[in-house]
Amino acid sequence: MTHTNWLNNIQIDNATNLEQGLYGSIAPARPAWHHVGKRVLDVAASGAALLVLAPLFILLSLVIMLDGGSPVFGHQRIGRNGRSFRCLKFRSMVPNAGEVLAKLLQDDPEAAHLWATTRKLPRDPRVTSIGRFLRATSLDELPQLINVLRGEMSLVGPRPVVQEELTEHYGAAAASYLSVRPGITGLWQISGRSDTSYAERVALDCRYVHEFSFWSDLNILWRTIPAVLAGRGAY
Repeated sequence: MTHTNWLNNIQIDNATNLEQGLYGSIAPARPAWHHVGKRVLDVAASGAALLVLAPLFILLSLVIMLDGGSPVFGHQRIGRNGRSFRCLKFRSMVPNAGEVLAKLLQDDPEAAHLWATTRKLPRDPRVTSIGRFLRATSLDELPQLINVLRGEMSLVGPRPVVQEELTEHYGAAAASYLSVRPGITGLWQISGRSDTSYAERVALDCRYVHEFSFWSDLNILWRTIPAVLAGRGAY
């Protein structure tokens, strides 16, 4: 299906009914306290979590280091207002992940097509044994609490993307993505994650931006708990 952006007359392919009325429109203004409350929650919750989870950070780091390489890595992502930042994660892949991916996409057309459309691989040969556990439990995302404390991310928001994804998949919806800080969790995470199409992911990002409130953030955080425990779409 193709949705025509009524404001800028931009064609957006693979759209779904989730984004009708969202692409290209301006998000309604929210009272300032919603935004202040969101930032206060980010700082307080991420700071407290880093203190409480410090022993777990140390344990996971030691286990990950057993196969060589740094336990934490940062990959460039696009943040609010187009600023680039290093999004932190526990390493869940082999150290030469780039080379492994390049060879797979060259040798396996089906994997190449899946990567081009979803940026995900259900049976990713780059992922280590401990990495599969980290991803299934979302523990690989824990270092992003540091990004939240720095103000580069928020607890709730669209998942951070690379410039290539923003250019190829978002189109006019990039304006919505760039208007907020990326989040550790969000509507995509509680809606099936990798089991959804990329068009649905973009639509969910738009919906989050246009329906944002402090209370909606609390609701998403609460719903993240059973979503993580269920592990749906986590790979």
